[in-house]
Amino acid sequence: MLVPTKLSDEELERYARHIVLAEIGGPGQQKLKRARVLIIGAGGLGAPLLLYLAAAGVGTLGIVDDDTVALSNLQRQVIHDTDAIGAAKVDSAAAAIKRINPHVEVETYPLRITPDNAPGLVCGFDIVADGSDNFATRYAAADACAAWRRPLVSAAVGRFDGSVTTLKPYEIGKDDRPNPSYRDLFPAPPPDGMLPTCAEAGILGALPGVIGSIMALEVIKLIAGVGEPLIGRLMLFDGMSMRVETIGYSAG
Repeated sequence: MLVPTKLSDEELERYARHIVLAEIGGPGQQKLKRARVLIIGAGGLGAPLLLYLAAAGVGTLGIVDDDTVALSNLQRQVIHDTDAIGAAKVDSAAAAIKRINPHVEVETYPLRITPDNAPGLVCGFDIVADGSDNFATRYAAADACAAWRRPLVSAAVGRFDGSVTTLKPYEIGKDDRPNPSYRDLFPAPPPDGMLPTCAEAGILGALPGVIGSIMALEVIKLIAGVGEPLIGRLMLFDGMSMRVETIGYSAG
């Protein structure tokens, strides 16, 4: 049984708007403080995700990214600034988090997720949120999370659109069937070259802010045990028409 984490007077004031929410309250905020969340990618999706989880008081944030900050990142990767150009993204993000909330511990991993290292990283955290930009990383993270029974919030963005889902394939759903896995949603990656990169296709800068914020909301709900996460559902957002659709998917 977890021992309740005492909130200081400063924390009680900082998180006052959470604490007055009946669904969160003091117990929910203590859960947030105890939580360890691993964020894969400190780019377009990871930037707002990290900012909101830090502001929410998640106790420990792990950041995985092997890239450095480039000038072309700054149009959308709002956790980084001009002075951070050339710095490792994990270090730039960690510094920004400390400026936002000194109560949050940050662990940095300047590497790329692979099938070999994913299990060792995932097992040390309670929840994983994947904002990476390639299927190899997504499959490696999803397989490790399934094996270690860790909830995974996974998202992706295109030029003007994005998607989010939450995965718990190790649990039984409301229909008495196993929840679907990432491989049920995407059985195989698209052929090489089919999906253009961000550099090739472009991306509307505010779009990752929308999708990354939804990821943060899913993570907070999972930690606090409130609401209905996007398990077995894929939320699709079209920024050009401002339409949101949610489609169901199932195991096997």
